[in-house]
Amino acid sequence: MTTTIEDRSIDGPHGPIPVRVHTPAGDARAGLVWAHGGAFFGGDLDMPESDQVARRLADHGVTVVTVDYRLAPIMDWTTGTLTEQPGRVHYPVASEEVTAAFTWARTAHARIPVWAIGGASAGGALTAGATLRLRDSGRPLPHGVLLVYPVLHAVLPPGSAELAAKVATLPNPELVGADAISRMNLNYVRDPAALAQPYAFPGGHDLTGLPPTFILNADIDPLRASGQRYGAELADAGVDLVLVREDGTRHGHLNEPDSPAAALSIDRMARWILALSGTANEPAGT
Repeated sequence: MTTTIEDRSIDGPHGPIPVRVHTPAGDARAGLVWAHGGAFFGGDLDMPESDQVARRLADHGVTVVTVDYRLAPIMDWTTGTLTEQPGRVHYPVASEEVTAAFTWARTAHARIPVWAIGGASAGGALTAGATLRLRDSGRPLPHGVLLVYPVLHAVLPPGSAELAAKVATLPNPELVGADAISRMNLNYVRDPAALAQPYAFPGGHDLTGLPPTFILNADIDPLRASGQRYGAELADAGVDLVLVREDGTRHGHLNEPDSPAAALSIDRMARWILALSGTANEPAGT
């Protein structure tokens, strides 16, 4: 299957937003607006978590729009020290740009009947927040929300003993612990008061009325605690949910395009998206 890839620039609330449209050959079976991760201050459309994910999903018949949202200031991961650069921004810019990209995609590609929104890691926070913003403003919601090893809480929830034992095997577990995540989140919003805003970090807020959601957590990853807690919150709110833990994986494994685990995760994602349109033959969690 041949995929057509086109770089576009769309109008956004803070100026032009670069997007990349991956269109499969033939009629697309579903659409996805996708936001890469990178701790809110890193990442681009060429990283595997964006480019390879989009290409492989397009091979399944999904049109994918990847979003080159504006990034936060560069942060020293260990100290939280910032490097201010021209063009770097704070919340709510990136989340509003992801929201605008979704609205553009479903309008510009209206022939595609089913549109989902999703993201990985920090991109998960952006897309989950964008979905709340769409809900609260009365605009059309995505048919589904796809979150991969997402950060969804301003403060990382405590993990289980099982998760803590696995995280302890990481080379530098303190670099991905609760303190580091708190520094990352504060760098994203700048104003500590904004940490409590649901569009910044939806975890712990009102999640009623949200679309069906698929959360794929990495196994050996402190952020699994956030994904699991958010899944429980969605279930309590009556939201249809698929929650998967990809065995043996670490945070960011979609950036390893040659790994069997990344291929398995992307296949799960594709099956779930296509199930929204009624064109998948098996559930994503198998």
